[in-house]
Amino acid sequence: MYPLPRRLAAVPALLCVVALLFTAAGCGTDSDPNGSRTTGSAGAADSGGKGAPPKAPTGSLTWEFEHIADFSGELTDVAVLAEDDIWAVGTENNGESNAHLLHYDGTQWKHEPLPEALGTTDYPPVLEQVGEEALWLRPQRYEEGTGVNPWARWDGTRWSAVPNPPPGTVGDFEAAGPDDIWALDSEQTAQHWDGSHWTTTRLPYGASDLAVVGPDDVWAVGSRSTGPGTELSGERYSQPASMHWDGTSWKSVETPQARFEEPIPPEPSAGLGQVFALDSGEVRAYGNNTFNHGEAENEPADEYIRLRWDGSKWVEQEPAPGGCTLRTPVGQDDEGLFLDGNWYLTDEGRCVKIKRHRLPLSTGARKGSNQSLWLKEIHRVPGTDEWLGAGHVQVNQSGDPFGAPVVVRLKRGG
Repeated sequence: MYPLPRRLAAVPALLCVVALLFTAAGCGTDSDPNGSRTTGSAGAADSGGKGAPPKAPTGSLTWEFEHIADFSGELTDVAVLAEDDIWAVGTENNGESNAHLLHYDGTQWKHEPLPEALGTTDYPPVLEQVGEEALWLRPQRYEEGTGVNPWARWDGTRWSAVPNPPPGTVGDFEAAGPDDIWALDSEQTAQHWDGSHWTTTRLPYGASDLAVVGPDDVWAVGSRSTGPGTELSGERYSQPASMHWDGTSWKSVETPQARFEEPIPPEPSAGLGQVFALDSGEVRAYGNNTFNHGEAENEPADEYIRLRWDGSKWVEQEPAPGGCTLRTPVGQDDEGLFLDGNWYLTDEGRCVKIKRHRLPLSTGARKGSNQSLWLKEIHRVPGTDEWLGAGHVQVNQSGDPFGAPVVVRLKRGG
């Protein structure tokens, strides 16, 4: 999503969702202060939100509540056009098709229905920022056989239909600007928008993620089922694949193979699920080498793939320290990388766990509840150094667990 360098992404939040392998670990819970999960900030919750939150220590990072929605559920997406023009997609936990929009106009948050131009959908739609002032809202899934694929766009004043949306179901969507958009619409097909029409291009292999470095510099990653390394010890073994667009065509790029030591575990597979372009232009790719667990004794551990393009070939990344070791990037600012699971890796190589506050008691969260912050998207507020995230706080407590949809703002320590 624009203006990040690359959905987790997609990716995939400070996303706690990562394609293929990427973390299913919590994003800041109260149960494990010493591992990848950390105790949330104390004070505000115990006082029911009446007192001021404690001052963050020097150099610390904390997610502070910007907005707590008045329903049980989650925010599945967010787009930040300006400090006074923020959109989020919300869903309620009532077992029905109930996606709606939340909009902040600089004064208050308001519930709004999905725009009529989007048509009907059984799944929460996806927000895509395609320029400094343009926002598209697209269906998460395409209804086969309907002959229609409606998208809606926000121009700062009203919603209307996107006159020429890409065909089919769109996977990853990357907009470098309103006239330079790439989208994956199937495992091996990409669409490009140049401001007037969509052009379909065929990829050498199946792809799951895109990163746009420049107009003639686009990367896609996924896996391949043919070629070297795809058949070992009688097992079919998919291998990591990467592809590059040079302005004319997609070309496959030699990518390091992955394999387990003998004996090969059952149904092995390796692939890349995320590609991320740094502001410097450096490209990084992430994936895993796994297998069908539970069918053999003495199973090996899954292996994590971390690659960096050095300008001529893929090489192994230098491992990050501490809790950042296996985390993947979801955003970048002037001081470092935001990683999934609410972690931050500074340019100096310091790994920082981003803290967060507990919900106030007025939300129904009790003092002894276990709370986890799960963010689906983060975005920089245009023209500022401020960052906003959206998702939910999962409250686990006896008899009354619930999800509190939240928008959070990053607070930096002094």
